[in-house]
Amino acid sequence: MQQTVSLSVEIPEDLHASIQQYLDVRSSWSQDRLFCAALSLFLMQNGVTHRQVSRIYLDSLFGQQPGSNKEMIRSNA
Repeated sequence: MQQTVSLSVEIPEDLHASIQQYLDVRSSWSQDRLFCAALSLFLMQNGVTHRQVSRIYLDSLFGQQPGSNKEMIRSNA
């Protein structure tokens, strides 16, 4: 299971309003999922090549908990 870290950040109010509008329309997305997708995509676009960052991006994009696919891979082997 992937360990998590809690962050507290200050963002512009307009950005927060846009995030809330996005989440209000897309009930399958959470704030945590959105931030994981956004941060991991930012890192990949800026030269970070860690496979785990790519995995976190894909997991968050497709709505899976980070690390949950490892059990699926093992059980299918």
